[in-house]
Amino acid sequence: MGALFGKSSKKTAPSRITDHDKAVLQLKQQRDRLKQYQKRIELQLENDRLLAKKCLQQGRKDRAKLLLRKKKYQESLLSNADKQLDNLEKLAADLEFAQVEMKVLDGLKQGNAALKKVHDMLDINEVEKIMDETREGIEKQQEIDAILTDVLTQEDEDDVLAELDALEAEEQRVQLPDVPSEELPATPAATAADDLEDEEDEQETAATKATKVKDSAKKVLLEA
Repeated sequence: MGALFGKSSKKTAPSRITDHDKAVLQLKQQRDRLKQYQKRIELQLENDRLLAKKCLQQGRKDRAKLLLRKKKYQESLLSNADKQLDNLEKLAADLEFAQVEMKVLDGLKQGNAALKKVHDMLDINEVEKIMDETREGIEKQQEIDAILTDVLTQEDEDDVLAELDALEAEEQRVQLPDVPSEELPATPAATAADDLEDEEDEQETAATKATKVKDSAKKVLLEA
């Protein structure tokens, strides 16, 4: 017995259903029960009407009148049930919307807490110091640029631009591929064309020599 009761019992996990959820659930259950009650009343009204009609047919007028009075009373109950049903549905909707608002507020609360932590990490004095140092650095660089601009003459500026152009031209030469210096081997078609051109030149030279020989012979004959 001691061993049994001595064992530590496992802790049950906390329920995720809040009191707010339970209240909404109870309202919805009451709404459903009220709707079921309305259906029963509507059926009873129809039965009382038919029964009163039957009593009139049988000549039981007092009984029919009593049934109609009962029917009228139940109709008032049905009207009150409709009002209560509207109130329940409105209350359930308000509770659900309130739960949504609570979640929104909780999200805003967490966001504000996170933002506050960020602000705590950022010191205003440190931020101002960084901004001042950045501003001083920019102003110092502007002063250096102004001094260099005033020291250099127009001739110096021209030399700087010329050197810049030379560097750009050198960079472009580096990027372009090298042109091969060796001659490309001649193709068979090119070789045949060169041979034909040489043959035509030889024929032209031979014809020129023959013409000169004929002219010389004619000159000799005329002189004789």
